[in-house]
Amino acid sequence: MNVIQGSFIRKWSLHSMTSMRRTVPPKTKGGSKDDFQVIYGGFQAMPPRSPFVIAPPLGLSRRRFVQGLAAGGVLAGLSTPALRAFAQQGSATRGAAPVLKGTEFDLVIAESPVNFTGKPGVATTINGSLPAPTLRWREGDTVTIRVTNKLREATSIHWHGIILPYQMDGVPGISFNGIAPGETFTYRFKVQQSGSYWYHSHSGFQELTGMYGAIIIDPAGAETIRADRDHVLLFSDWTDEDPMRVFTKLKSQSDYYNYNQPTVFDFFRDASRDGMAAAIDKRKMWNEMRMNPTDLADLSAATLTYLANGVTPAGNWTALFRPGERVRLRMVNGAGNTFYDVRIPGLKLTVVHVDGVDVEPVTVDEFRFGPGETVDVIVQPRDDAYTIFAQAMDRTGYARATLAVREGLQAPVPALDPVEWLTMNDMMGSMMGGMDHGGSGQAMEMTGMTGMTGMTGMTGMGSGSMSGMDHGAMAGMNHGAMNHGGMAMDHSQHAAAAGGLAVPSTTARHARTEYGASTDMRVDMARTNLDDPGIGLRNNGRRVLTLADLHTPSGPLDKRGPGREVELHLTGNMERYAWSLDGLEFGKSTPVHFKHGERLRVILHNDTMMTHPMHLHGMWSELESPDGRFLARRHTLPVQPAQRISFLVTADALGRWAWHCHLMFHMDAGMFREVVVS
Repeated sequence: MNVIQGSFIRKWSLHSMTSMRRTVPPKTKGGSKDDFQVIYGGFQAMPPRSPFVIAPPLGLSRRRFVQGLAAGGVLAGLSTPALRAFAQQGSATRGAAPVLKGTEFDLVIAESPVNFTGKPGVATTINGSLPAPTLRWREGDTVTIRVTNKLREATSIHWHGIILPYQMDGVPGISFNGIAPGETFTYRFKVQQSGSYWYHSHSGFQELTGMYGAIIIDPAGAETIRADRDHVLLFSDWTDEDPMRVFTKLKSQSDYYNYNQPTVFDFFRDASRDGMAAAIDKRKMWNEMRMNPTDLADLSAATLTYLANGVTPAGNWTALFRPGERVRLRMVNGAGNTFYDVRIPGLKLTVVHVDGVDVEPVTVDEFRFGPGETVDVIVQPRDDAYTIFAQAMDRTGYARATLAVREGLQAPVPALDPVEWLTMNDMMGSMMGGMDHGGSGQAMEMTGMTGMTGMTGMTGMGSGSMSGMDHGAMAGMNHGAMNHGGMAMDHSQHAAAAGGLAVPSTTARHARTEYGASTDMRVDMARTNLDDPGIGLRNNGRRVLTLADLHTPSGPLDKRGPGREVELHLTGNMERYAWSLDGLEFGKSTPVHFKHGERLRVILHNDTMMTHPMHLHGMWSELESPDGRFLARRHTLPVQPAQRISFLVTADALGRWAWHCHLMFHMDAGMFREVVVS
């Protein structure tokens, strides 16, 4: 059978792989190996996660690696000797991607030499550009796009968020066979929407190696958003490593790239603030749960360089304006693995358009968006220069650009915000239900620890109020050891009781398949609030956009209520770096079936400690509030840790569709399902 995204069904022999280089973190990164043994050694034979982390590539300073080269990018037209000669200088062509307009397009996929950090590499490019050319279409037109593959491997293009026939969706193994080397595939479809979208490869790791671009669709009628100037800002991430090697490292040690490990200095800070007993208790809890309170992202600036329109932070891509203009910034998160928190110090951001759909304007200081999401904002700059600052959620690095009246100007770049630990609510949901702190020593599942209300502000899930808590029952916790009685069932075929569909269900329905090695925790009473900006953004003194702020003024596309509920749990095992839906990786799963024309509610229940941007192909996801009110039309929805959200879908698109987490390595590890509409 065809392999989707390259490695869902691969057989891994990780222990036979070449050993990876590891170093003890330097003092500035958090103490020595002995320091970790002091903090963890008395509680458990092995630490919850290895404290060893990688260093930046040999020969590169950390600043060079994080900031990149000022001229980093695609090395245009250089022979192999020239590439070697200019490798350290990073001579490059850079700037905004070319814009292609009309109804007929010819795109050529090939490899191009790049240098972002001082280390030469090879990118997957379209028409030699990184990002790929911006495609400008018009609503109502039929577009024809001829894609020629000059790679040595198969490729594809997925038109993210675009409503089209499934045969044109571009997912190998589901909607078509892919584009073989040397072949040309023709995409042809009618454009039925307008707004800001994007496109990317859906083959292997080509998206992470540079194959992504923006789409702007002009409306058939008058533009609904008034702006004097319009810029596209496509944020992405780049690694000099082979993405398959990165994936292999994560499978061997899931926190390999986590520089923000708990340290001896954190311990002494907690002891000084909360007392020694509370500090020890805090470490003991995380240790016995075999979890890491700083697991906010799989990859960090240890391997990633963060890009804005294909330009490094040192390169400082610049968008021009005249003072007093209304400037529309169409922001796209085309990263493989990075959530970005975006702000422009000194300017308010008026959010007007999200995931290709107008929203009622809401003015904020900052917003978070994950891979796959798009956010358009209106700004009205009056000074000479402003920094567009997009820091990674794990606070190890940032992308940046400048909004200025002329080239060459810069504004101050903010310092990265401090790293925040996950809280009790992030891990366990909305309330503490039946938590057994006794010393029975028996394994228990995470569903017995489902949250603690009012603790969203508790840094690191452990302060003085938790002093003295006996976590003996949690030692060696096996979160998958218990079957939750009659709760195990197949969610995908669940029909709610009569009269129970007006509001979303709040009772977790754990499938039988969640009780296995692929799942290390389950949350029974997930939180349903949509007004939480997320870890690292709470109470930061800035007005931050949340899901609850979004309202599509045109209302739902379908006025009918749902006829049934489909519930999927976002599941994983952090130690194994296994990601799945309902505890089943893609290769072990069966399709989710929608009946053509039906209106149904989808519930996504996050049983993990990470935020997952979930993307359903081919159909709109109409987000609803916890009490069942329509909020906004989306194509990608971020689901926070221990959160339960719901949306309505009208199954109006016959065919086979993909449904997956848009964090590339989560998708590749198995957080992916096929949806069949018949």
